[in-house]
Amino acid sequence: MAPVMVPGLAHVRRVLMANKNNREQRMKTLLQYTLIGAVALTGTACNDSSKKPFNQLPGFIQGDVHSTQYDGVTNDLLTGGLGASGLASATAPAFDDPINPTPEELRTLAIYNNYRALVDTVPGGGYGEFFGPQVDSSGEGLIAGNEYLAYMTVNGSDVPVTVMVQVPSSFDPKQACMVTAPSSGSRGIYGAIGTAGEWGLKKGCAVVYTDKGTGTGSHNLATNSAQRIDGTLTQADGPVQFRADLDAQARADFDAAWPDRFAYKHAHSKANPEADWGRHVLQSIEFGFYVLNEEFGQETGNGRKVIKVKPKDTLVIASSVSNGGGASVRAAELDDKGLIDGVAVSEPNVNPQVDTSFTIRQGSGPELAEHSRSLLDYTTALAVYQGCANIAPEVRDVAPLNATFNNFTIAENICNSLANKGLVTGATTDDRASDALRILEQEVGIQPEQNLLAPVHFGLAVAQSISTTYANAYGQAGVDDRLCDISLAATGAGGAVTTITAAQEAALFSASNGIPPSAGVNLVYDGAEGQPTNLGASASPSTSQQDYGLDALLCLRSLALGTDAVTGSPLSGDAAEWSERIADGVEQIRASGNLRGKPTVFVTGRADAILPINHTSRPYFGLNQRVEGSNSKLRYYEILNAHHLDVLNGFPGIADRYVPLHHYFFQALDLVWANLADKQALPPSQVVRTVPRGDIATPLSAANLTPIDPTPDAGDRIVFADDQVQIPD
Repeated sequence: MAPVMVPGLAHVRRVLMANKNNREQRMKTLLQYTLIGAVALTGTACNDSSKKPFNQLPGFIQGDVHSTQYDGVTNDLLTGGLGASGLASATAPAFDDPINPTPEELRTLAIYNNYRALVDTVPGGGYGEFFGPQVDSSGEGLIAGNEYLAYMTVNGSDVPVTVMVQVPSSFDPKQACMVTAPSSGSRGIYGAIGTAGEWGLKKGCAVVYTDKGTGTGSHNLATNSAQRIDGTLTQADGPVQFRADLDAQARADFDAAWPDRFAYKHAHSKANPEADWGRHVLQSIEFGFYVLNEEFGQETGNGRKVIKVKPKDTLVIASSVSNGGGASVRAAELDDKGLIDGVAVSEPNVNPQVDTSFTIRQGSGPELAEHSRSLLDYTTALAVYQGCANIAPEVRDVAPLNATFNNFTIAENICNSLANKGLVTGATTDDRASDALRILEQEVGIQPEQNLLAPVHFGLAVAQSISTTYANAYGQAGVDDRLCDISLAATGAGGAVTTITAAQEAALFSASNGIPPSAGVNLVYDGAEGQPTNLGASASPSTSQQDYGLDALLCLRSLALGTDAVTGSPLSGDAAEWSERIADGVEQIRASGNLRGKPTVFVTGRADAILPINHTSRPYFGLNQRVEGSNSKLRYYEILNAHHLDVLNGFPGIADRYVPLHHYFFQALDLVWANLADKQALPPSQVVRTVPRGDIATPLSAANLTPIDPTPDAGDRIVFADDQVQIPD
């Protein structure tokens, strides 16, 4: 029985005195006090919850909770039974039946792919020495324990969000700890297994995961197939990760017009999931406490458990990387229940509220006042201009893997198309490409250090995929809206749409990163000249040449800007409406900068080519100083020679230039733990000057990984002074 608030006697007296001439109101007040008091006493008698609160499944959990025990020998929480050597193997685990994989096979492959997507496992790069399941562990690093999976929802939405809790066998309720691990990028529930998951499990902490309303969540609109919580496919009604809100007739009509298309949860749920990422993390913590008390709560004899593991006695660190890091930051901002004790994140995707009262300056360089651009703003700029900038003389032949990942003929076409539209200047292709590079650096605020990595990211369609998914998400578009004439489908010869193979679709849960192009599902430009075509191979109708579907990318850029990206004119009609909806969606995801005084560490690589630091970590640091002032406990460590995707460090040309940011993420967690558990002071904000190894044949050593300094030199300190975030060169 729920507790009932009883008005105090003093309150009743005040009401009676205020109504001393109103007999009816006096009698009503006395009757109310008598009845409510009687109900309250009855409630106390029937449920002694005030003394012994019982464990209850949170109301936001939908459906069943699925639990599995892993023995740490044949299978485990961290490596899916593969062990450290299996995760490092270039040979992925296979399905016995490629068309009908089992849930455990899907889980194992998901862990393998998600771990390797974020962590460099190539020998010599630090795996097995500075990080990895076997480091500070025994044998192959397998971890026994229990895993719990469920769906949850947030108020105002019925879109399923996956939540998971892993409780290692080493968990000690007398020294309880918990780490949040929301997925990075748009990944599924195992998206942070190799980052916050690994650190927390090896520490003996419960780890709480959520896919944040993203994840694979694919819906095949031709067959109605969707994924259950365990990744297996079904066409039947029942709980699935995501289905587009089209009835049978609407789906059939859409498939007839646009055959073999897919809807994805992040892009097409109509929920703008990012607006609730912080709530998803807080709910995952609450579910984590429910699970812990089911395991360790006091038995009552009637099947109920008395709560034993409580937030006030549990050390909780909000963590993860990239989008997951941003989600944990937002959770800390929203944490009015005091669930989170500290925050440790790497390269967080934060979109700080715009505050023009401060600037950013690196060294003696120019002041940057136009910071805090939204993810969609700078990403659509990269999608439009980077394809041309790839062949600028400054980067063409020095950017590693540029020619491997990019078609220079298409790059030249992009430059010509941009020039014909008046968006770049120059008489030659080299001049136009250099102007595109200038625009990104000087007008968009992209850090020059990212120029060597940006070409490979363009070749991997990072900006193009983010622009498409987030424009749809922010605008709460449905799959049938086909924003900017872009849809999702498998493609074949010449980029034409084709039916996905059964084996590809069966593996989507394990192989997809949740944001196409990925695992056989690609971006398709339905408005391409000739026929719907894979975006990368598309010819724009306005140019009649293969220019990576520049018309579609300019459409996305226009929606982000709120004006026509070519003419600068105000948008009209549907475009104006979509742009307004997208702008509203962006405002919903802006971070406040108020961390409620929680000890917090950000680590970010200066060469981050996905989340530019002038619009993410740097301005968030400044905003936090504005909001919290002397109460701030945020420390920002900017790591030189580090970038966003450590997995690329396994390639020649990149390995010799960069160190693993992952190592510093683990340091961030160690520092926050030491601060909370042992009262050790957090080192001041600083630039960390690492030493690249210079040759992929030279193994990474401690000499390359300059530690975060407890007392950095003045020339290395990052400070907020005179209304400015000041960053040493």
